[in-house]
Amino acid sequence: NGSSASVTTFVSSQPVEATDDAFWDQFWADTATSVQDVFALVPAAEIRAVREESPSNLATLCYKAVEKLVQGAESGCHTEKERQIVLNCCRLLTRILPYIFEDPDWRGFFWSTVPGAGRGGGDEDDENARPLAESLLLAVADLLFCPDFTVQSHRRSTVDTAEDIHSIDSCEYIWEAGVGFAHSPQPNYIHDLNRTELLKLLLTCFSEAMYLPPSSDSSNANPWVQFFCSTENRHALPLFTSLLNVVCAYDPVGYGIPYNHLLFSDYREPLVEEAAQVLIVTLDYDSSTSSSPTVDGTTTGTAMDDVDPPGPDNLFVNYLSRIHREEDFQFILKGVARLLSNPLVQTYLPNSAKKIQFHQELLVLFWKLCDFNKKFLFFVLKSSDVLDILVPILYFLNDARADQSRVGLMHIGVFILLLLSGERNFGVRLNKPYSVRVPMDIPVFTGTHADLLIIVFHKIITSGHQRLQPLFDCLLTIVVNVSPYLKSLSMVAANKLLHLLEAFSTTWFLFSAVQNHHLVFFLLEVFNNIIQYQFDGNSNLVYAVIRKRNVFHQLANLPTDSQSIQKGLQRKKKTPEPISRTNSQDGVSMEGSRPADAGTLKTSLVATPGIDKLTEKSQVSEDGTMRSLEPESSQPPPEGNPPSAVSDGEPWSGEASHPRRDRRRLSSASSSGQWIPTPDWVMSWKSKLPLQTIMRLLQVLVPQVEKICIDKGLTDESEILKFLQHGTLVGLLPVPHPILIRKYQANSGTAMWFRTYMWGVIYLRNVDPPIWYDTDVKLFEIQRV
Repeated sequence: NGSSASVTTFVSSQPVEATDDAFWDQFWADTATSVQDVFALVPAAEIRAVREESPSNLATLCYKAVEKLVQGAESGCHTEKERQIVLNCCRLLTRILPYIFEDPDWRGFFWSTVPGAGRGGGDEDDENARPLAESLLLAVADLLFCPDFTVQSHRRSTVDTAEDIHSIDSCEYIWEAGVGFAHSPQPNYIHDLNRTELLKLLLTCFSEAMYLPPSSDSSNANPWVQFFCSTENRHALPLFTSLLNVVCAYDPVGYGIPYNHLLFSDYREPLVEEAAQVLIVTLDYDSSTSSSPTVDGTTTGTAMDDVDPPGPDNLFVNYLSRIHREEDFQFILKGVARLLSNPLVQTYLPNSAKKIQFHQELLVLFWKLCDFNKKFLFFVLKSSDVLDILVPILYFLNDARADQSRVGLMHIGVFILLLLSGERNFGVRLNKPYSVRVPMDIPVFTGTHADLLIIVFHKIITSGHQRLQPLFDCLLTIVVNVSPYLKSLSMVAANKLLHLLEAFSTTWFLFSAVQNHHLVFFLLEVFNNIIQYQFDGNSNLVYAVIRKRNVFHQLANLPTDSQSIQKGLQRKKKTPEPISRTNSQDGVSMEGSRPADAGTLKTSLVATPGIDKLTEKSQVSEDGTMRSLEPESSQPPPEGNPPSAVSDGEPWSGEASHPRRDRRRLSSASSSGQWIPTPDWVMSWKSKLPLQTIMRLLQVLVPQVEKICIDKGLTDESEILKFLQHGTLVGLLPVPHPILIRKYQANSGTAMWFRTYMWGVIYLRNVDPPIWYDTDVKLFEIQRV
């Protein structure tokens, strides 16, 4: 085999002339190679050796490989030999690029111009020479629309009249019907394979981001993505559309024939995965730093909306934000829902249906769609189709809750639900009865999608992995946001909510961390919203509140003296808590969700911002419209009165404004620097517990219920429930409080979280060939479970 011989010369420190074609051609002349062969033939140690020992050889190899791709793009790859050369250069660059990125001294190499090399002796003015990276990206873009190589040729005749690759309008060659394109081309698995190889190279080019440590500075945009998604790329629109349509049109189950996937290799699936990964990387854009991405008025008559002002320079983000036709939204939503539901499809024949593996990429894509295109978000919430997204997300959350290698999946699922819960329609949709039985290890209940959501959230909180604690605020915020619209909770869900309140209001839990009491505030707000706005249909919840009334009385009488605080903290040692804060992987509570197998690789994630940074409060007016509430922190404190940390008690009181030093005054720090609860601190939030509505309800209803029980000698729930169903509290409760919704707001913290999560998923999912494995990645750490 020629390649192995040339590799040896290549490593020796003798520089080989760029003009020695015979030498360089042996790198890509091989006929039957696959990308796996290239990875086996070119070991990591040798690439690093060339980089250190004979840098000029590595530089020439990269340059020559890019040159071959450019030539292929120029000529249109009409012969089998040319196509083979293009694919081999593609594989070689995919192999080498990560080793260029891991070395800071080499990182700028592709952005430099190569003086004179192969350009007619170098006498010309090099001013107009493109950096290598740009030539590479433009060649790949051209090759992705190359007739008879990656797209169906529209000509029927011989090679001599072949289409000139520079005159074709690539918009006529979009890979799949869907958004903005009605024609579905004949499937051609050779084209699919070639596209997949080119997209793999593209993804590798974009992966320079993995070699830079996480930073909150959003200005360091990825130069590869920036150029590829700019107006310099004349294929930006058809490529964006091709990627989106290929993903959303994919149906893994095929023609519904069981075991179909075992008989026929599915060439589409690797392409769909690659397309989904390239798509989410090109859409990595921090929307918090810009005006919301919308439109530039250039593409008239396309599927893109063109009425708004110019949007971001990233054309992919721009196009995504401008999709506006109902039928396009329907196509995208149906496609994403079909693929997300695929792992849930239960068949009577084991393994008879194909299961896809790229649900995490799909969730990131769905997030981007909702975040960048508000019209799409409203479309999703307009009908009960949103439940086709909700149910798979709840399935993934329940399934992954014990598995520390899937903490990232848990976060993105919760973020999506937080984003949706900021809209009134989401709460309204949850009232639809839940009848499809998805295979989940949860208590059987008869009820609505709201019941399902509460039951799954309860399961995550009481029997999830300990690293999910930062998500508790988010989970309860979602329940608060939907609570004013929930018409009728089942008894199972009502009991779950009260169980959470019981667990979170133990003195041990309340006193053991500075922000734990927020969870109690969120739950009380849920009960208040339901009692004030949905009392009529919620006799189950009212009954559960009456039965557990002692929990509310204990909260109202929470001791605040130092001795009681100390006693409360001691209590943990004696009683097992209903919600264990330890690694709850032991025993029964974890059934249905398996911890990760030992040795599973996972990637680290950056911390997510607290709920106060993640959300912004809006008040719902009488007519259902929302207005944003200014954070209280923006008003200066009155003269001579330093901002006190008292408002720390309310989770929604602009608490970000109180610097740590102010909080310290109310809770002292011990010598070890650990936080210690003080009476003043407990008082500061206890006085704000919103208990009035519930106390009034108990005051009115408990005597009536007790009277019924005594009069009728009742121990039967159904009679009491019947009484509560017909009861009313009109005029007896305090004036209803305004509904507060905490809407997700984009910020650079979440943008960075998404970047690390997305690249971590892509790193772990690309194992054949292992493109980035064992290279010096900086964006995250690779850990073994």
